[in-house]
Amino acid sequence: MREVSLTLTQTFFLVAREGSYSAAARALNITYQSVANHIRRLEQMVGERLVLAERGAKSVQLTARGISLFQLLEPEFEVMLERLGTQINKNRPIIRIGMPQAIFYYLLPPVLKAFHEIYPDVEVIGYERDTALADMIREGKLDVCINERYFGDPVVPQHVICSYEAALLIPADWEAPASEVEIPGWAENRPHVTHEPGQLLRNVAMDLLEVDGRSPQVVVSTSGSSSVKRCVEEGLGFAVIPGWCVDASDSAVKSIRLTSVPKIPVYFGEALFLRTNPYVRTLHKLCAEALLDKIQELAATTSVSGLKK
Repeated sequence: MREVSLTLTQTFFLVAREGSYSAAARALNITYQSVANHIRRLEQMVGERLVLAERGAKSVQLTARGISLFQLLEPEFEVMLERLGTQINKNRPIIRIGMPQAIFYYLLPPVLKAFHEIYPDVEVIGYERDTALADMIREGKLDVCINERYFGDPVVPQHVICSYEAALLIPADWEAPASEVEIPGWAENRPHVTHEPGQLLRNVAMDLLEVDGRSPQVVVSTSGSSSVKRCVEEGLGFAVIPGWCVDASDSAVKSIRLTSVPKIPVYFGEALFLRTNPYVRTLHKLCAEALLDKIQELAATTSVSGLKK
């Protein structure tokens, strides 16, 4: 099997992406002639021309074989290089996970405990994000993401690991709606605590609560369900949050499962080249089991908490 040079491949990738030897030389902090030498050596290994560069020209062109090689590299090469650099600069293996704050806070600790029992020497780095997760994976800053948003990105394959019901959450001293069907009318003129614009749960809540084209009165918007819940506990307003954020021990709030709105999927995604990585496969399995167990537990024990059916 012919050896592949990472250095030569990286040089070709930058030449193809930037369109010139000089731009690639600046990016790599090497000379123009070194870039040209790298390309020539790679072409010797391949046995075919990859780059057409006329003397004195400011830009280059790729041959058909060069275009084919660049298209093979382009989706993930930078992600792989970023992860490689991170691994080399660390003293032990790492796995970087991104997810909304509430998923980390409410659901991930048992997963991490089980993961470290299997891989005690692997460091887990958690990033509490929502909207930027796909970009972070493409940029090589994340390995795995767990979230409710489908990206439709071939570089970030996603798999549904469960789906959950949302819940209406109100302060414990508020009068509750008589039934789920009466919630939109009940909510009119009441202060609404919700998620930032663009988040899925905010859209679900707005669709549910709209009455004759009128949206509820938003008093607080924040980034995570745990922050939304905390505001409701302080009596600032009502909210729609994931059902798994609420349990029977929550004395400051009352909640009702919203069976009339669509269930919300939770996706597990990873960088494409890590799909067979053992750490990623283990996390995928543990997350699916933990989320499903939590959601089933809540469905069985908290169908209604403090509200009339």
